[in-house]
Amino acid sequence: MGGLNIQITTAPCCWGVDDVHNPNIPDWLNVFKEASLAGYKGLELGPYGYVPNDIELISKLLKQYDLFIVAGTIFNDLVSLNNRETLLHQTKQICKLISQLPQPEAFNRQHYKTPYLTVMDWGHDERDFAAGHSDRAPRLSRSVWLGMMENIRLIADCAADYGVRAVIHPHAGGYIEFADEIEQLVKDIDIQVAGLCIDTGHCYYAGMNPTDTILKYHDRIDYVHFKDINLDVFNEVMQEKIRFFDACGKGVMCPIGKGVLDYIQIRDALKQIGYEGFITIEQERDPKQAHGSLIDVKASRDYLKDIRFL
Repeated sequence: MGGLNIQITTAPCCWGVDDVHNPNIPDWLNVFKEASLAGYKGLELGPYGYVPNDIELISKLLKQYDLFIVAGTIFNDLVSLNNRETLLHQTKQICKLISQLPQPEAFNRQHYKTPYLTVMDWGHDERDFAAGHSDRAPRLSRSVWLGMMENIRLIADCAADYGVRAVIHPHAGGYIEFADEIEQLVKDIDIQVAGLCIDTGHCYYAGMNPTDTILKYHDRIDYVHFKDINLDVFNEVMQEKIRFFDACGKGVMCPIGKGVLDYIQIRDALKQIGYEGFITIEQERDPKQAHGSLIDVKASRDYLKDIRFL
């Protein structure tokens, strides 16, 4: 379709890879293989520690499967000042790796070249159990919030030293999730420091309209994630006190085009803002159900092709 130049990629979370300590997650080699079999050319690195920090090995396997790494991930406690050393260590290790990997050609209107570092807050029970519930989710005090902003700035500055653009990803169950928190975030973090990675599924989960969010933050969006939501499961889990990934284990996320999100409308919004670049499909799930991942990620890609994203 004219005016929308994008490439669709995927991520290990589609195979249930979110916690590297979960004994049920599939081997990263299988994720690479199935991403390639499903027709993808790019994917994310996954959570820190999932893929070996070995530039020669990763480069070899990417070449074997005709893939590239579009982004690395910081998925950790961004709030605690005591966690700063860990955050910066992970940032350095991730960016040192991804910055040395071959990258695809940039699109003309792409804000920043790949790879990106998606930065997500995670690890707080009080917010995890309130995912999707803005009315009952506790908020940080201004002083604690500013400490998190400083952690983000330091991560972004560290990533920039490696030529990697940090993009902040509002995430269900973290302290950057809801509309008021995103509004405050863009006031506190300068556009030169870090961009946004807007995730359509997390927007909906948090009570926001993905299309409206894309239009509102058009100048801050450097990278996009796509998800879809099974409305029946969503309505069910919203009545429960449940952790976000437990809701994913119940199947709240589904292949693109099989859920409640309007991807025709989302496509048109991205065209309206002139978005060019990369969009990563994610479908968080129970890793015990990873045997269905290849079918699902291919179905998502096929649907986007049908509606002229590809």
